[in-house]
Amino acid sequence: METWQLALIAVGGVAAVILGVMWLRIHPFVSLLTAAIGVGLAAGMTPDTVLTSVQTGMGNTLGFVAIVVGLGSMFGMMLEESGGAERLAGKMVSFFGEARTGMALGLVGFLVCIPVFLDVALVMVLPLAVAAARRTGRNVTVYALPMLSGMAVTHAFVPPTPGPTTVAQLLSADLGWVIALGIATGLPTLIVTALISGSVLAKQAAGNPPLVASRDSDHPGQAPLREPSVAIVLLLLVLPIALIVGETIVRTVLGKEAVVAKYFALVGNPITALLLATFGTFYFLGIRLGMPASRVQRVAEQGLAPAGVILLVTGAGGVFKQVLIDSGIGSAVASALADTALPTLVMAWLVAAVIRLLQGSATVAMITAAGLVVELITPGATGDAIGVAATATQPAWFPALAVLAIAAGASIASHVNDSGFWMVGRFLGLTVGETLRTWTIVETIVSVAGLGFILLAHLILSTMT
Repeated sequence: METWQLALIAVGGVAAVILGVMWLRIHPFVSLLTAAIGVGLAAGMTPDTVLTSVQTGMGNTLGFVAIVVGLGSMFGMMLEESGGAERLAGKMVSFFGEARTGMALGLVGFLVCIPVFLDVALVMVLPLAVAAARRTGRNVTVYALPMLSGMAVTHAFVPPTPGPTTVAQLLSADLGWVIALGIATGLPTLIVTALISGSVLAKQAAGNPPLVASRDSDHPGQAPLREPSVAIVLLLLVLPIALIVGETIVRTVLGKEAVVAKYFALVGNPITALLLATFGTFYFLGIRLGMPASRVQRVAEQGLAPAGVILLVTGAGGVFKQVLIDSGIGSAVASALADTALPTLVMAWLVAAVIRLLQGSATVAMITAAGLVVELITPGATGDAIGVAATATQPAWFPALAVLAIAAGASIASHVNDSGFWMVGRFLGLTVGETLRTWTIVETIVSVAGLGFILLAHLILSTMT
């Protein structure tokens, strides 16, 4: 099948999902599954391979996400129910001022997402944005979108997240250069995105997070709790991050075969780290504050209630992504783009962007794009960001910029074939249209602004060397 035909099928599948959810009012779970099967059959897959992709996509997506969302939902509900999130948010509003709290949460998101996946970071710190909104009386999106901007930037630009780390290995880029340039280009990208998202995009949706839709403390007859310590709240938020970072450090210093490293591999895994933090909230934000065990259990169950719908829709997004990958649509279109004579960094960005638009996963887009452009970027090859490939051997920092260009391209326009799109929308209580007008644009700003700062960094480094 011709490349243009495959691309047209992918576009038709995306349009069918949007049409089904927004105009026909079909549940996103059903709409995504139907579109995925239709795309697979239209692309030439046999019925049995389509069904295999459906099962694989659902299983691969939920194998990690289901545990993280479940634990994170309980973690977040305990932060909310105990009043811990509101106390911490109140301190932040008092310290930074109402006008700068959104940017402060953006920096929190940036830092938290360095060692953990975006979905883990989202369920951990969303209660802070919700509490800040309650305290100021403003829409939750005023604070949640800048926070998500910070997460999106770090998730793409700064290792040890899997996307840029894997791409750095494929392109033989020095990880130190990737981290340094990722922070240098990521921070201004965050500032631009957070300013736009908090002031302009937040007007597109108010948000109504189901995570905090019901609180025991909102009902009469409940015994009042003792006030939680801000230090304890901070400790519980930092605990899983510290464990994950600690595992990375121990593995790097001692090697993964060391006995200590093997134990750290257990406690530093995001699942185990979040499990320990969740246990911590049960005790320090529950039992210790005077919350009966039965109430702790009830709060945990309230956290799991919205998680069920979130998981089904997220899994269906993973199914759509898997069908697009297995049908060969993404790789076919990317190969056609790689044959063009575009400037190296711009081409790397564009290839990753097209793959992201077609199949949804930012990490898959990064890795696929790296494989297609590796010949132009690996050390010993040549490359120039502004012109076509040059003749001189490229400097050591160029592959790192190429890694970031690919990461920026793979961040563009999260939409209906991205499981993260559904997770963000459901956790913030947004409709599909509102998620497209907010989160999708946030990711696009991160992508485009990121490329701009990457090219600026190339210009500065070229001038200095």
